[in-house]
Amino acid sequence: MTSTRGYRMSARATSAAQTRDRILRAVIDAAQEKLTLEIRLDDVARRAETTVQTVLRHFGSREKLLDAAIVAGAADIAAERAVDSGDIDSGFRRLLDHYESRGDFVTRMVAQEDADARIRSITEQGRRQHRDWVAGLFAADLAKRPEPARTALHDLLVVTTDLATWRLLRRDRGLDRDTTEARMRALTAAVLAAPDPRE
Repeated sequence: MTSTRGYRMSARATSAAQTRDRILRAVIDAAQEKLTLEIRLDDVARRAETTVQTVLRHFGSREKLLDAAIVAGAADIAAERAVDSGDIDSGFRRLLDHYESRGDFVTRMVAQEDADARIRSITEQGRRQHRDWVAGLFAADLAKRPEPARTALHDLLVVTTDLATWRLLRRDRGLDRDTTEARMRALTAAVLAAPDPRE
């Protein structure tokens, strides 16, 4: 009896976790198409194949749901871009994969950040994540430089690997993915080879 009850409780917990994840995925998918201000609970419930009542039971309110989706989305991005420190080849491949998958969506979000405080919180978090990613990938190169050159080099590496740099090459210039990656890598190599930058 105890074993059966434990199994049922475990199954319910698994089902609840799956429902919660479906709801979060539904919000993230909806955010690919519209401003967060336009995301409605009934749309989220429909996408997640559940009810508004279930959404509220899991998250309590629309605001808390959106906050949880931001956290989940940030975790997705971190996982997509995760790479060992110093593994520049893998780092650039994963970065370009990430930009190919999400770059246009993030560009639209950046264009809307002045009109929507929640979008601004997402884009600001993305900028912090990118800066941290650069610090991790290029940790050895940065460690070789004294301050203030280290901070200046960090800034320049953020620029050479930034979404805006990808967009200028990939979208504005219309270059293919491989050429875009090659030019971003060339920019990065030039920055790393240059004398210590000063603020």
